[in-house]
Amino acid sequence: MVTEEQVRLLRRKRMDGLTLVAAAAASGMSERTGRKWQRGPLPAQPREPRSWRTRPDPFAAVWESDIVPLLEADTDGGLETKTIFDELCRRRPGIFELGQLRTLQRRVRDWRAVQGPEQEVIFPQTHVVGRMGALDFTDCRELCITVGGLPFGHLLFHFVLAWSGWHWVQVAYSETFEALVSGLQGALWALGGVPTMVRMDNMSAATHELKRDHGRSFTKRFQAVLDHYDLRGSRIEPGESHQNGVAEKGHDLLKSALDQALRIRGSREFGSIEAWLRFVDTVIEERFHRGRAARVEEERRSLRKLPSSRVPEYTRLTTQVRRWSTIEVGKRSYSVPSRLIGHEVEIRQYSERLEVRYKGRLVETLPRLRGTAGNRIDYRHVIRSLARKPGAFACYRYREELFPSLVFRQAYDALRVGRGDRADVEYVRILDLAAHSGEAMVEAALDGLLTRAEAFDYATLKTLVQPQTVCVPFVHIEAPDLSQYDLLIAGDDA
Repeated sequence: MVTEEQVRLLRRKRMDGLTLVAAAAASGMSERTGRKWQRGPLPAQPREPRSWRTRPDPFAAVWESDIVPLLEADTDGGLETKTIFDELCRRRPGIFELGQLRTLQRRVRDWRAVQGPEQEVIFPQTHVVGRMGALDFTDCRELCITVGGLPFGHLLFHFVLAWSGWHWVQVAYSETFEALVSGLQGALWALGGVPTMVRMDNMSAATHELKRDHGRSFTKRFQAVLDHYDLRGSRIEPGESHQNGVAEKGHDLLKSALDQALRIRGSREFGSIEAWLRFVDTVIEERFHRGRAARVEEERRSLRKLPSSRVPEYTRLTTQVRRWSTIEVGKRSYSVPSRLIGHEVEIRQYSERLEVRYKGRLVETLPRLRGTAGNRIDYRHVIRSLARKPGAFACYRYREELFPSLVFRQAYDALRVGRGDRADVEYVRILDLAAHSGEAMVEAALDGLLTRAEAFDYATLKTLVQPQTVCVPFVHIEAPDLSQYDLLIAGDDA
């Protein structure tokens, strides 16, 4: 950038009679720059705006007739200039060139600045220490994380303190009430205090629609959580995500920081979910908390005290186990041990699991279904009855759930080819073998047979998984009677 001192020196040298080349060199400029600055205002002085055109306006003939009507009809300012240009090229082919798009963009921008629609105004906020925390869920599929070689589709529950910029995250799989409560409590107890209010959007896990005015309000159970912490809830207007700007901007900064850290790491593969979460925590500490320790501690001192305990992070349900050894939770079916058929059980639904309790005693823990999965049937719960009635397998409503892995499905298909309808009986026996001898051993044996393309059945597989033990006969040899030897010895002495 040329300074005023350089320009003044250039002009003095020219007044002293030096050539432009010599004066520019003495001033530290090129000849071309010197020619530009040898006359006119200094760099710091305002320049008169140019009021003339250097070339004819290519849109003069169509501005009022074609362009302005399109702009006036665009009441929200959403019409793109590129769309207008494409429409002009369609209406008047062969007249305009692609290089003229930038000229049209400048003209449209100037027209909208004077005659265009009003734009949304963003009001910068002054945050008060200890007053507000913001929370939301953010989808992390765009980060392309894999765990154990498989895509890890998940959300992050994200909590941010508005004044100090303190961040806290937790893995979630859907925006459920249980995930929301678990995340909120996790953040507050990690923080060690409670702000005055929490800002959030109108997620269905915490709000419901009001029938009279079609607005939204907090549900009774989530309001009870807020009351437990003496925390005031604040919601944005439906569809106005920018009103939760602290959380939304926090999402952008966090995912951008994670993406950059993953690029430096050179891999997006993690050995476990815990390893991925440790990586996220490290990025947060380095990117957002480093250098802010004093500010965070100052805000912590302004927070209100935590209550004496946390609220339960599960939803309690009561249901009866159906005759087909299943329970229904959230319109999804889960199998349970068949000994519970006909009994009433308590279900504690957490964000990631279901606990099945009978008279207060935990009898089964099930992973909670998520995504599009509608049923979870564990073959171990039903295999004893199915082994006695293998004909039920062919038309079993949940038959597809009885393939624990791809290997088992391939084994069944191979049995269908080799054994026909008899395959159902053979496969049920194989499942029974897996339930009693170990699924991993049976799967490994099946994989070997399929790899070698060998024909097999239940008996063949059983010999591989449970090889027959050779029985060694027990030979009983009676102790000899030594009294006869004593007599012989006595006879010799005589």
